[in-house]
Amino acid sequence: MLICITAQGSGLDAAVDPTFGRAKYFVFADSETLSMDAVENAPGAHGAGVQAAQRVADKRAAAVVTGNVGPNAFQGLAAAGVAVYVGASGTVREAIEAFREGRLQRAEGPSGRGHRGGL
Repeated sequence: MLICITAQGSGLDAAVDPTFGRAKYFVFADSETLSMDAVENAPGAHGAGVQAAQRVADKRAAAVVTGNVGPNAFQGLAAAGVAVYVGASGTVREAIEAFREGRLQRAEGPSGRGHRGGL
C-alpha cells in the first residue's frame, strides 16, 4: 500500500514532520517493501493544507501518516478517499512500522488547528 509520511528530510531515517500542510517533505513509501520517493513540499502563503492534500491525492496514496492535520487538509484528503493517521513521531521508518502494526490512530476529523487558529 502506498502511504505518505510527512517528514523533515528526504529519507527513511528523517524525522517525521509533526504537521501535514507545511511539512518539509512528503515521503511516499510502499508500506511493505519500503521502496520510497521523497517529494519536497513547497506550500504557498495561503491554502497549504489544500495544496498538500491535492499533491497526495495526485500521487494516489491510500493513507497519510503525520503528527497532526488541520481542517482544510483533512477535508481535502477525505474527499479524495485518503485515510489519515495521526500521532506519528520518530523517524519515517518508525512511523511506517507503527502504521503497519496498527499503533497509529485513524483520524475521524482534524487533529490540529487550521492556519487561522480555528478547529
